[in-house]
Amino acid sequence: MIRGQEWGASTKNCNSEQIPLAGSTYPAGTPASAIVVNKVLSRMKTPVHLLDITFLSQLRKDAHPSMYSGDHPGVDCSHWCLPGLPDTWNQLLYASLIM
Repeated sequence: MIRGQEWGASTKNCNSEQIPLAGSTYPAGTPASAIVVNKVLSRMKTPVHLLDITFLSQLRKDAHPSMYSGDHPGVDCSHWCLPGLPDTWNQLLYASLIM
């Protein structure tokens, strides 16, 4: 999720985004890379569990570092640094490990 057009914004990037996407559908659809990974995993003989955080992350356009992230210079849409999203990833990982 790097381009604002992916979620219907007229902006070029995620700068100034303050709220997550509403609903449970990402407007740009599933990334091609996720489709390939899921296809490969479904064909593996040894069962593998993938903790897929892609969809959860896509809906959090507000969690990218931007002008709201303090001293971070500029916009960096390839990292997730604001509170909330990485914490949720950690909770999901922990829950999957103890189950």
